Amino acid sequence: MHPETKTQASGIQRIWQVIKQSISGEEQDFTNGKIARAIILLSIPMILEMVMESLFAVVDIFFVSKIGSEAIATVGITESVLTLVYSLAIGLSSAATAMVARRIGEGDRSAAAKAGAQVILIGVLISVLIAIPGYFFAEEILTLMAHDQSVSSTGHQFTRLLLTCNLPILLLWMLNGIFRGAGDAATAMRALWIANAVNIILCPIFIFGFGPVPAMGVLGSGIATTIGRSTGVFYQLWHLFKVGKIIQLQWSQMRPDRKIIGTLLRIASGSTGQYLIASASWIFMVFILGQIDKEVVAGYTIAIRIVIFCLLPSWGMANAAATLVGQNLGAGKPDRAEQSAIRAGFFNMFFLGAIAIICLFGAGGLVGFFTQDPEVVKSGAMALRIVAGGYVFYGWGMILTQAINGAGDTFTPTLLSFVFFWLIEIPLAWLLAINLNWGEAGVYWTIIIAESGMALAAFWVFKRGKWKTTQV
Repeated sequence: MHPETKTQASGIQRIWQVIKQSISGEEQDFTNGKIARAIILLSIPMILEMVMESLFAVVDIFFVSKIGSEAIATVGITESVLTLVYSLAIGLSSAATAMVARRIGEGDRSAAAKAGAQVILIGVLISVLIAIPGYFFAEEILTLMAHDQSVSSTGHQFTRLLLTCNLPILLLWMLNGIFRGAGDAATAMRALWIANAVNIILCPIFIFGFGPVPAMGVLGSGIATTIGRSTGVFYQLWHLFKVGKIIQLQWSQMRPDRKIIGTLLRIASGSTGQYLIASASWIFMVFILGQIDKEVVAGYTIAIRIVIFCLLPSWGMANAAATLVGQNLGAGKPDRAEQSAIRAGFFNMFFLGAIAIICLFGAGGLVGFFTQDPEVVKSGAMALRIVAGGYVFYGWGMILTQAINGAGDTFTPTLLSFVFFWLIEIPLAWLLAINLNWGEAGVYWTIIIAESGMALAAFWVFKRGKWKTTQV
């Protein structure tokens, strides 16, 4: 064999070996060795995890789109409200990742496990506080958000179900935050695989009916999603309490610990605040579009599903950066923590740049895969093309913001979110879409302006380096 051919074969074998290690979940030390290898080992299962998370949205909207525009709008509006739940879940997940990663970096696995147990307690309490008003006011929420009365009359049961049964949504995110902080990204990935497999099988059965199961329409989509997520949560709990590959929880650790809860809430308050601020702005975007017509909302809903599918793999890489930052700070290696985030930012920028090209030129076909309604396709394609124009900026912003969160500094990203989403995005969207009569295009251009500006600000903050001294 030619020497050059041998070298190429050897390189491919090394790459394949790294991929197998990352998916198998072999325990690794991410505070030593090559940074690029550490990013790959963590990123591959985290990217696959995020792809699986995005499949919930894509699968649901694929089947629901066969029902009609009212059903699509119902899912879109409900999801915009559920972003508040996702915000709490992602915020607490970030806190769990930061605290567990720091303890793992310090070599204290017992403290990491106890932090994970306290996260579960917090999640259960928050779930109850959301479920009660969600059950009683689901129809009123849809009526407020949708200009078309047919949306609220046909879809309020779907909204009530998902708001009431929000615990699987919370725990699926939060428990995976524990796994990510411990560096066990493979288990987090498998939990989403299982959850999605169940959802994909049950979704068409409950929506259209099969055998003894009656057709339930959009409500069936909610039932399938809830069962799927719950299955994934049971798998996570089994691993945390029974398998314990890196950390193992004990029932005795479930007793409330004020100090740990206080630290988690302090970190989570900033991280949750970021997503609540962002979520509120997204809800406002849906509110503006809802004043135009239901076809615009339906088009936007499909486009955002495609955007989420494109961006969530990047969130996987961002979560990998957060884990590397937390563990390396815990090991007393702040320079390695910074280099890890910068390297991940470059990887993410090139990835999303390629995805942006696909979205810009293939927007009509991508949206048309979900619906044949020409007005919905037109609106959705416009949204996808405009929003995709900022993917390169998003790639950097996601990595650096999550890296700062991984260090335990959640206040700074919260401040950036407030400035760019509330002080800039909300008033600018209203000005362009309503006052200047740009319509839905005004909303889409506002999104790209606010997100790109925040990414540039995050880069400036990260390079200042104050996050390296955050105490967790």
